[in-house]
Amino acid sequence: MGLRLEKCIILANGRAPKKSVINYLLKRNYSTIICADGGANSAMKLGIVPDYIIGDLDSVHKSTLDYFKASSKIIRIHRQNDTDVEKCLKYVVKNGAADAILLGVTGDRLDHTFCNLGIVLKFFDKIQIKIIAENSILGAFKGNVILKTVSGETISLYGIDLKTKITSKGLKYPLKNIALPFGIKESTSNVALFEDVKLKITGGTIFIIRDFNTVKKYGLI
Repeated sequence: MGLRLEKCIILANGRAPKKSVINYLLKRNYSTIICADGGANSAMKLGIVPDYIIGDLDSVHKSTLDYFKASSKIIRIHRQNDTDVEKCLKYVVKNGAADAILLGVTGDRLDHTFCNLGIVLKFFDKIQIKIIAENSILGAFKGNVILKTVSGETISLYGIDLKTKITSKGLKYPLKNIALPFGIKESTSNVALFEDVKLKITGGTIFIIRDFNTVKKYGLI
């Protein structure tokens, strides 16, 4: 089975997305579905057939593996110095992926959620990653950025440290070479005024969180 990359979906073992989200992403050319270990249990419940199941396989049910063994490539990686989501990302990066959407990476455990947010930063220079969770979509950005938006869209921005500075054009509450360090300051529920929001981000990387339903409705993903 060849990896049909550039764009892929990685489904983890957290709160499962709606099947409609996966179907939408498939239509947007995220054509390879990879389950991180127990994410395959969610895929089975959703009626989704993954191309790959990757991980140490300590969370996926045996009945799930039996169900998918004829249709999905199952790759067991025993090492314990990375998470199953990281195992998936390392595999797809090695095989040329340029863009990944992470699903099922939030849920009942805050430690897992926090870890997966960190993974977006950890792999930033290797692959473009977005997280979709409930009604939100998160991405990481640096440098000069033009966001395609709609007037009135809610956009939240979060910096990581004091050295990362942000200047904006096209936001209701403008940012002027300001830092938004975690736990000190943030720009939650800012508002786009135009169809383009321009950002200049220096010294590091920031998170931007948007409403997924708006992004989906206007094809902004």
